Amino acid sequence: MQERVAVIGAGSWGTTVAAIAAPRAPTVLWARRAELAEQIDTVHRNLDYLPDHELPHQLRATSSLVDAASGAGLVVMAVPSHGFRAVLRSLAPHLPPGVAVLSLAKGLERHSHLRMTQVVAEEAPGHPAGVLSGPNLAHEIAAGQPAATVVAMTDAAVAAEVQQLLLTDTFRIYTNPDVVGCEMAGATKNVLAVAAGISAGLGLGDSSTAALITRGLAELGRLVVAMGGERLTVASLAGVGDLVATCTSPLSRNRRVGVELGKGRPLAEVLADTRMVAEGIKSARPLVQLAGAHRVEMPIAEQVTAVVEGRTTPDEVLRALMGRSAKAEFEGLLAPGPPVGSAKRSRSR
Repeated sequence: MQERVAVIGAGSWGTTVAAIAAPRAPTVLWARRAELAEQIDTVHRNLDYLPDHELPHQLRATSSLVDAASGAGLVVMAVPSHGFRAVLRSLAPHLPPGVAVLSLAKGLERHSHLRMTQVVAEEAPGHPAGVLSGPNLAHEIAAGQPAATVVAMTDAAVAAEVQQLLLTDTFRIYTNPDVVGCEMAGATKNVLAVAAGISAGLGLGDSSTAALITRGLAELGRLVVAMGGERLTVASLAGVGDLVATCTSPLSRNRRVGVELGKGRPLAEVLADTRMVAEGIKSARPLVQLAGAHRVEMPIAEQVTAVVEGRTTPDEVLRALMGRSAKAEFEGLLAPGPPVGSAKRSRSR
C-alpha cells in the first residue's frame, strides 16, 4: 500500500500504529492539540503518550482533520469510543470516496451500544470498515518486542492490504473476516481487565486471576456467539490473546484502574490521576445492557458495572461471584453431546 495513510488520534496506540505505517507509506498523524502535532513534527517524539520512543522522521503530524484526510487511501481511527462518532462526523465530509476506515478502539458507544464499525456505517456510509485487535500493549510494540494482532474486515482484499502495510519483522498480522467477534472481544476484555485489577487490588493471587480470566472467557464466548460472531474467534489473538494480556499486564490501563478500585480508591480520584482512557469503565454499562438484550448472562461484567456505578464494593463483588449457584462448567457454551461411549457402541452394532 503506497497510498497515504491518515491516523486519527495521537494517543499511545495511534502513535505506535502511525510509526509502523510511516516507513511503508506516506503517513500523517492527527492530534487534537496543535502543540502536540508540532512536537511530533519537530522533535519526532510524542512526549505526552509515548515519551521513550523516537518516531520515524517520515511521519508527519497535523491538528487539521482536513489536512489529515486529504488524499488518504486508508483512515485509521485511533479515537476512544466515547469520542469516536463526533470526530468521525467532522472527518467524514473530507474523506475520499470509498476509502477504508480501520478502527483501533476497543469499546462500545455508551448510549447506542454500537460497535465502532457500526458507527462508521452510520457516519461514513460507503466506506469499508474494520478493526485492528489483539494483545498489543503500545509501549511494547513501539519498542519492537515480538507481537501479533488481527485485522478484521469483511473485505478480504482491503484486509490483505492493511496486513502488508503493518507487517514487520516483529509485528505479525493475521486477517479474520469476523468483525463482530473481534470487536466484541476487544470491548469485553477491557471490562474483564477491570475485574482482574480489582482482584489484584484486593490482594488476591494467581489462582483467582486465572479463574476470573477463564470464566470471563466463557462470558465473552456466550456474547460473541449470540451476536452472530464466530466461536473460534474467542480462542484467537483478538479473543483469549488480548484478554490474557490486558488482565495480567501492569501496562494495561484498565487493569491499573481496577487495582486502584480494589484498594478502595474512589473512581473519580483514580481517573483524575491518568490522561489515558480506560475503555472498560465507559463500556461496562453498554456491554451489560447489550448482553441483556441478547439474553446472555455476564455476571463478572455485571459486577464490574456495579462497582463503577458505585452500587457495590469490591469486597461485595467477591462474595456475590463466589456465592453464585453451582452449575456445569460449559453451561450455555456447548450443545449437549451423546453420552460417553455411545458412538463406540453404535459402531459395534
